[in-house]
Amino acid sequence: MVRQGREVLLTELHTSYVVKISKNTTSFEYYATEHFRLSGVYWGLSALYLLGTDDSLDKSELLDWVMSYYKDCGGFGASERNDPHLLYTLSALQILVMLDSLHLVDADKIVLYIKGLQQEDGSFVGDHTGEVDTRFSYCALASLRILNRLEDIDMKRAVEFIVKCQNFDGGYGSVPGNESHAGQVFTCVAALDIANALDRIDTDLLCWWLAERQTDSGGLNGRPEKLQDVCYSWWCLSALSILKRLHWIDQNKLIDFILDCQDEIDGGISDRPEDEVDVYHTFFGIAGLSLMGYKGLKPIDPTLALPCDVVDRLTK
Repeated sequence: MVRQGREVLLTELHTSYVVKISKNTTSFEYYATEHFRLSGVYWGLSALYLLGTDDSLDKSELLDWVMSYYKDCGGFGASERNDPHLLYTLSALQILVMLDSLHLVDADKIVLYIKGLQQEDGSFVGDHTGEVDTRFSYCALASLRILNRLEDIDMKRAVEFIVKCQNFDGGYGSVPGNESHAGQVFTCVAALDIANALDRIDTDLLCWWLAERQTDSGGLNGRPEKLQDVCYSWWCLSALSILKRLHWIDQNKLIDFILDCQDEIDGGISDRPEDEVDVYHTFFGIAGLSLMGYKGLKPIDPTLALPCDVVDRLTK
């Protein structure tokens, strides 16, 4: 049952929350999250865009800030002091395309940077430290899709690496043999969708595993025997949406769970009811509602995690 004051999406409060934290550059939280700050901006801007209130942020100021994280190699760091990484390169491109400003970057340089991170087996490392993860495969393919340069990597090997990460339960891990996790499922399914290789997925087996992630609360978890968490409203639903199985979960119960995780006083959405809110769960809660067609929200593309009208611009 949704608590009083949370029965509907609190658009104005969530907008105020995102704008407030975007201007707070002196708190402990601001400094403690420096290592993923660029992604934080993507989450905040995307949340506002879906709410239809993205004009609440100063576009020029935001672009100057994002471009200050652009590195000579073509990649973006999480902050001015952080090295370039695929995760934050994708976040930067997602921000720039939402602001219709891809012309600010050198596409050829970014493509060379991404291409240089692909390994012999088709996988991608995130940066010079050499960590391999299916998250990075997705970041590479999504970035190249945004730049319309998918032909610049070895796509066949990229697909084969992802296929090797599928487990007996239909899910996917970060590398071959690792435990299935809903976050990795999204990255693998979305990457295969970008590569036009959805036929390599055991769709019914995987979607059964995803549907099993719904708990009695209505919320979804990321692995068996784990607690429900608002963020999986995106990680699970996006894959189900791509594979046309969104109807395999109880959407009304999930909507109620997400709404009940709102802060009806200061805005924002938390992982579970009564926990502290943050911009990560605020975006993924709103994104999950968007996937389910919640009234008043702009639709989101389940593959690129961008508003559908932004994705439409990429195809023109």
